Amino acid sequence: MAFSSEYSTEEAQKIECDFKRLKDKCYLDHAGTALYGESQMRAVQELLTGGLYCNPHTSRTMEDLIDLVRYRVLRWFNTRSSEYSVVFTAGTTASLKLVAETFNFDTDDKAGAFVYLRDSHTSVLGMREIVRTGRIAAIERRELLRALNEGCSRPVAATGHPSLLVFPAQCNFNGVKYPLELLDVIERNGLPGYVGDTFHVCLDAASYVSTSRLDLTRHKPAFVCVSFYKIFGYPTGLGALLVRKDEESCLTGKRYYGGGTVKIAMSNKNFHVGRETLTERFEDGTLNFLSIVSLLPCFETLEGLISPTAELTTIERISQHTFRIARYCFQQLQQLEHANGSKVIKLYHDTSFGDARSQGAIVNFNVLNDTGAYVGFAEVACMASSHSIYLRTGCFCNPGACQRHLRLTDEDVWRHFQAGHVCGDANDLIDGQPTGSVRVSFGYMSRVADVDRLVSMIARCYIRRTIPGPLAISREEIVAHYKDHDRSRLVEICLFPIKSCGAFRVAGRGAEWPLCTSGLRYDREFVIVDEHGLAVTQKKITDLCRILPKINLETQAMTLQHPQMEYDLKIDLRPVTSDEWQRVRICQTKVCQDSVQGVDCGEEAADWISLALGVSGLRLLRHSSDINQRAHRNGRHREISLNNQAQFLLVNRTSVQWIYDRIEDWDALGPAPPPLDSLVDRFRGNLIVETVRPLEEREWRQVTIGERTLSVDGPCTRCQMICIDQATGAKTVEPLRTIGREFGGKMRFGVYLSLGETFDGNGTLVCDASVSGTYE
Repeated sequence: MAFSSEYSTEEAQKIECDFKRLKDKCYLDHAGTALYGESQMRAVQELLTGGLYCNPHTSRTMEDLIDLVRYRVLRWFNTRSSEYSVVFTAGTTASLKLVAETFNFDTDDKAGAFVYLRDSHTSVLGMREIVRTGRIAAIERRELLRALNEGCSRPVAATGHPSLLVFPAQCNFNGVKYPLELLDVIERNGLPGYVGDTFHVCLDAASYVSTSRLDLTRHKPAFVCVSFYKIFGYPTGLGALLVRKDEESCLTGKRYYGGGTVKIAMSNKNFHVGRETLTERFEDGTLNFLSIVSLLPCFETLEGLISPTAELTTIERISQHTFRIARYCFQQLQQLEHANGSKVIKLYHDTSFGDARSQGAIVNFNVLNDTGAYVGFAEVACMASSHSIYLRTGCFCNPGACQRHLRLTDEDVWRHFQAGHVCGDANDLIDGQPTGSVRVSFGYMSRVADVDRLVSMIARCYIRRTIPGPLAISREEIVAHYKDHDRSRLVEICLFPIKSCGAFRVAGRGAEWPLCTSGLRYDREFVIVDEHGLAVTQKKITDLCRILPKINLETQAMTLQHPQMEYDLKIDLRPVTSDEWQRVRICQTKVCQDSVQGVDCGEEAADWISLALGVSGLRLLRHSSDINQRAHRNGRHREISLNNQAQFLLVNRTSVQWIYDRIEDWDALGPAPPPLDSLVDRFRGNLIVETVRPLEEREWRQVTIGERTLSVDGPCTRCQMICIDQATGAKTVEPLRTIGREFGGKMRFGVYLSLGETFDGNGTLVCDASVSGTYE
């Protein structure tokens, strides 16, 4: 499809220069947050470092500067201070909450109604909990649009019951825009079914203003809620509530007051007098004044990058650019087909991208396999991440739109919740039914190449180019195909002393390794953290895999090697004694969302790690059960160290062979097909077994290795780490793509194991020991 750019060649080059950090990345979550440009942040820094900006309660000059920003905000929305007041808030959510708390629904005979569009953000749904009326109702999209043509039979009386309608100017789920003519019609004629109610409209404009012009001279809602990071990317935590002057009398329910909002307050009596203007009464405490003044260079730099023309403002040009890219994306996704002619993409939209006035720069979809079954959005997100594509998945805090487009009943949603699904998790398919979708959204810095990269990823990873036969696995065929061994056995023991670094291998018949209460002794006992104290993994630094440990049990010492280092690092593995506790440095970090504490291993280790990886400020921490223990995540209180989920991860070499045989695109694994063991290494299992048939570990409930019985805690859900070659650190798209395809969108491979609850901490596992699984 042809694409015509809104930008000149010079403008496109300036934007590309301003976002050099996107050179090898594809950012498709503008609806989540806009991105700030380099020139924007330089301008903010120059402003803040070039002046003295103190508390506005101290400085009249600062008050005047903040008022100048108010004027600039109003100008951006094409209005002025005689029409609207600007109340600075923490964002759109805080603005909606402020309206809900203060809107006066009461009249002498009957309270007004609170009505909200069902396809609204959860921040609007939350208003139900605090509005001061019992008349609360949701309105469907079709009913709201009907009001544009019908309304009441005649204009409502100005003395009707004060009621509040809240709806988004643009849906954050799929970008459909609501006609702003609704604002005037509803305020003039009311809503069908609400005779006697005078409606005041609160417009949730957060998604809309990110790439569209809100002209408050043409359309004048009573209240407008915005967040500035949606437009500029910075500053965050700053928004505004715009209140039309003639609607200020509706907001009389404010009770709390903070510093600066009163003329007088007595400490020994419950008495105070509020200030005169709405702005002065509503902005409690000290404003976020440094962020507020930072808006000035944000406006200026954006207009400098994309200059207004005689016909279009800056934001109108951005709207044209982003709409064209979104339409191009929509059309490209529509065309994708499997070899059997079935569609690859299920799109969730209320328009066909015919007009920027009715559609914003958001595309929402799910991926389908060639049978028409859904691919889980968590798998798509994982695959996108492996391609350095940033996108959003889930329901996007808009349960109404999500339910409508995915055709989920209230009973379905409740059933999903009972099955363990909650907002924001990766539980993407329940009984084959999606619980959410994939959203891509575009901003002024977005490029056509970003769409091409997304479409190429989907095509390479999910389109079947040939019509396959049945995927059912015959046990007889499997046993006949895999005849290399006649018994199941433990091939190799791998431990990873430093989380996300290379493996220490124990192999060979009769080779053994001691156990402890947390699993294999010394497994995941160390972690590398960055200068901020955050745990570092291969997702951030792939070269971690080239740090190779060697452990000597007799001397209780570990040696670290790296091909770029001229010398090895030696680490003492003896536990810290009680006499040494006063001298060690205790640090805290997070591992798999759990807060853990560790002992800092000192400057020598920090210097070696930083030099080996070429990243300054890294530290090596050692976990200690003397400081804290992490409980097993499935509720069984078994000790684990810094493992992700359980004490052991079992990987079946025969199952890896099964995956290996089904990889269609060997180029996706590097310049040449790797040996099987290289693929096994990517799964980073602790216990590498070999069974008579592949995939049988998926059915086990208990595993006996030699004389040791272990319980199965569940399957391992895989991420893009298995796409990292553990010998070189190079990234590929396999084997994640094949796993997702062969298992119907579920990224599960390998199983988690734990020792019995009565295990006393003594014992070993021995290589070449027999392995047998117990089935239900």
